Amino acid sequence: MEHADRTPTTERQPVLYLSHGAPPLADDQTWTGQLHAWSDRLPRPTNILMVSAHWESAPLTVSASRQQVPLVYDFWGFPQKYFEVEYAAPTAPELADEVTAIIGDSVHRDEGRGLDHGAYVPLVEMFPDADVPVLQMSMPTLDPRELFEIGRRLAPLRDQGTLIVGSGFTTHNLKWFNPRNPADAPAPQVSQEFDHWAAEALARQDVDAVLDFENQAPGALEAHPRTEHWAPLYVTLGVAEASGGLDNEVAVDGFWYGLSKRSWQFG
Repeated sequence: MEHADRTPTTERQPVLYLSHGAPPLADDQTWTGQLHAWSDRLPRPTNILMVSAHWESAPLTVSASRQQVPLVYDFWGFPQKYFEVEYAAPTAPELADEVTAIIGDSVHRDEGRGLDHGAYVPLVEMFPDADVPVLQMSMPTLDPRELFEIGRRLAPLRDQGTLIVGSGFTTHNLKWFNPRNPADAPAPQVSQEFDHWAAEALARQDVDAVLDFENQAPGALEAHPRTEHWAPLYVTLGVAEASGGLDNEVAVDGFWYGLSKRSWQFG
């Protein structure tokens, strides 16, 4: 799909939380179409800061910023074609410096670390020309308040043209994933209930409920047996809350093999 030619801008960028999908997302025309349409509505960023569910590392770490390195194919059991995908986006050394300046000297730089599938799978669809510099940042913890505070500290980057993206999944129980069924087969009831709760919580901008989802959301521990795919939303919310407010819109909805692909744009 061709995307309009857009010049990078330093105007305030939105901040995103997206459900990223496994590598076969690329074969789902409904979902890829939703991501293409979303991307076409975005102002073209100067660079992108990705926070993926698939990189937990303490202290907070940023990916390669001096030269391009191979992607991280952090999955198994898929056809070979998914291990041959390339996404040679430019590195973002200035953004790495900015993150270090904001967070402090505790930031670690892993110059051998490429983008994992939580980063490059959606970027292939949203910025297919791979011409926007990308930096990935680890989650040093899964603690909601700590990640929210990290997001608050990163908020000034929006006004420098940085698109900050939390990449997770609104429900993520791989026991529900059955590729023998159609991708749009009815989702389990608990996935639907959690998705509905999440939509309502974000619509009323209830940050406390989202941060405390394990105690407040229906089926929380079944929808997220582990919280790493919900946790990037904490960073997104921190950025949004500290830089203009929590007004948001649902950019993608629906289910994919039983998992909620609901995604939000703030600002």
